[in-house]
Amino acid sequence: MRRPRPDDAADCATDSAVGLGGAADALSRFARSLEAEPDPERTLTGIVVAAAATIPGVQHAGITLVEKTSVYRSVAPSDDLVTRLDQMQYETREGPCVDAIRDHHTFRTGDLAAETRWPRFTRAALDAGVVSMLSFRLFTTATTLGALNLYSPLRDAFDADAETLGELFAAYAAIALAGSQQQQYLESALATRDVIATAKGILMHRDRVDDKAAFAMLVEASQHANMKLRDVAAWLVTDANTKAGSAQHKPTNP
Repeated sequence: MRRPRPDDAADCATDSAVGLGGAADALSRFARSLEAEPDPERTLTGIVVAAAATIPGVQHAGITLVEKTSVYRSVAPSDDLVTRLDQMQYETREGPCVDAIRDHHTFRTGDLAAETRWPRFTRAALDAGVVSMLSFRLFTTATTLGALNLYSPLRDAFDADAETLGELFAAYAAIALAGSQQQQYLESALATRDVIATAKGILMHRDRVDDKAAFAMLVEASQHANMKLRDVAAWLVTDANTKAGSAQHKPTNP
């Protein structure tokens, strides 16, 4: 994944950090910039860029996604430092990010040197030059999507206003991300439906069977090969297209 850079999503924030007075305008522009974005990767990049430009005190930022039950993955990090610190939290199972996801709260610390909650992670963060952290759970009413993680080398970099603004920002970000993921899922489902329909058509024409029999053949092949139904259908379509192309280019006998 590419590193975040200023783009359309970054335009939603001012060049300098804004206070609560400009929060409504910044958040509204941020939401509109991602409203029609169907690509989760671009959505995540936009969230990180806008968060770094909007929330006071941020010097490094990234997002953790929850995959399956408790598998965490770092996405759209502003730099390698974020990736390393996120990974350390996953490995030790401690830190503001992990706690925000697990305990469903926002976690703010202004001096990691004085922290006792995350001893193993704290040592790694201080060695990397990070002193303050702010982590927000990204969630909808249905599920926890992950966490937005903000880092700073300065002591007490994040105040109460930054936390309040960040919570509003995280709410908008979660809705945008959930919508983007849902749109990608629907597009994938439509593509799966189309490739299965094409594969059934190939079998119906080749083997002179009806729709139900063709589908049963695909299911049987999927089970026998221990492959997903969509993958079996895609293979059949590709194979048929390859053979058709070869036949068109096959030289005829004089």
